[in-house]
Amino acid sequence: MAVGFAIANGGSQYNGRITSYLVLSCLVATMGAFIFGYDIGVSGGVTSMEPFLEKFFRKIYKRMKEDTKISNYCKFDSQFLTLFTSSLYLAGLVSSFCASFVTDTFGRKPSLLAGGVSFLAGAALNAAALNMYMLIIGRVLLGIGVGFTNQAVPLYLSEMSLPNHRGAISNGFQLSLGIGFFLANLVNYATEKIRGGWGWRISLGIVAIPAAILTVGALFLPDTPSSFIQRSNDHDKARAILRRIRGATDVETELDDLVAARDVARSMESPVKNIVKRRYRPQLVMAVAMPFFQILTGINVIGFYSPILFRTLGLGESASLLSTLMTGVVGSTTTLIAIVIVDKVGRRFLFMLGGAVMFVCYVGVGGIMAAKLGDHNELSKGYAYMVLALVSLYVAGFGVSWGPLGWLIPSEIFPMEIRSAGQSVTVAVNFLFTFVVGQTFLAMMCRFKAGLFFFFGGWVAVMTIFVYLLLPETKNIPIEQMEGIWREHWFWKKIVGVDHKELVNTRIDRE
Repeated sequence: MAVGFAIANGGSQYNGRITSYLVLSCLVATMGAFIFGYDIGVSGGVTSMEPFLEKFFRKIYKRMKEDTKISNYCKFDSQFLTLFTSSLYLAGLVSSFCASFVTDTFGRKPSLLAGGVSFLAGAALNAAALNMYMLIIGRVLLGIGVGFTNQAVPLYLSEMSLPNHRGAISNGFQLSLGIGFFLANLVNYATEKIRGGWGWRISLGIVAIPAAILTVGALFLPDTPSSFIQRSNDHDKARAILRRIRGATDVETELDDLVAARDVARSMESPVKNIVKRRYRPQLVMAVAMPFFQILTGINVIGFYSPILFRTLGLGESASLLSTLMTGVVGSTTTLIAIVIVDKVGRRFLFMLGGAVMFVCYVGVGGIMAAKLGDHNELSKGYAYMVLALVSLYVAGFGVSWGPLGWLIPSEIFPMEIRSAGQSVTVAVNFLFTFVVGQTFLAMMCRFKAGLFFFFGGWVAVMTIFVYLLLPETKNIPIEQMEGIWREHWFWKKIVGVDHKELVNTRIDRE
């Protein structure tokens, strides 16, 4: 039985290795994640630059310079300032539904191409912005690009991978995102020092370089074997694609699994109608819970507003950008560690480790700010550096857990018949709550003050318990045979029921 064999033997029945063609294809695709990370990092940096604030957000600039009575937590409280950041995610939310149709109907490759073109247009408009309208429209275009690439890239990486390397290759999404975030902060740190106050234009416009690489590279990328089989009956071409990316001549077992999954998918109703059925309940819950919890780790507000947070602590403009740069290095390094070990130690272990680290750090940061900062004080250098150390440790905990795994788990658990719809749900939920948290964070910091860190720490505790109880281990299981984990889980087997077993047995018979 294929499902049982896969679970017992790590999917080793598939032949192949990591080829240079596979690596190059995945590197081009991850440019979409790189740009996403860059956009997260660059917005937080430029909104802490005084020339940028003076040009587009004069009330905040004046308040920061002249109002000595306002609370430390409220200096940057502005719905217009947060709209600059969060408009990208609102646009990504809307575009993700169109991206789902394109990805499912035409393949992963056209979505990557559409994302690259949108990135180019958005970067050009932001770099040349003369007023708020140009700035927001540019962010919206970038958001459209993020919507398309976040739909396509995780699926592309997961479907191109062999089971025993899927965790490492799929985590390339988060690694590229982290590198983009780091380089954004490096660029911000350098451009802040440019005389004349126009360095923010370089920060916003330089993203056109990776956007051009993605756009041109997408023209030459192969589509994934799974996507090609889903849309075509040409088994010879699918076999040729598999042989090239696997570096092996005997790929019949994997091809047979893809064809069997395709046949089941074609016998079903529309993916949107299917995903709400009882037998797909575990996957639907994870499609919502994974991005929901990933955002409520608070990482996006650290990404968006860490320079502002460090300025709140009393650090200067340049020191705040440098501190954010340091957290970017930590995030990228720990994600690289996760790539190396995720297929050995498993997903659940990393979730537990990261959750414990993030919870302790949130409690520490909240405690220091409540006891030492207050509304009008400044932290001593010692306490400010202690907060910086705790924030960096928090980023490390996220980098080995919810950062890469929040994208990996949804990309690998869906059967072919609902895969694109499931990824669309994941992306939409991610963007929805990114928009909500991004739009409300500065207001929440003004009102909750240090309690905001205890708020996010509480959510970290909840999501760690959720994973411990409800997420089965997925390492080394072939993506087309993933459904077996739910009928063996203590809780989900009560939900999935007979219908799911019949579906699995149908697939086994066809093999």
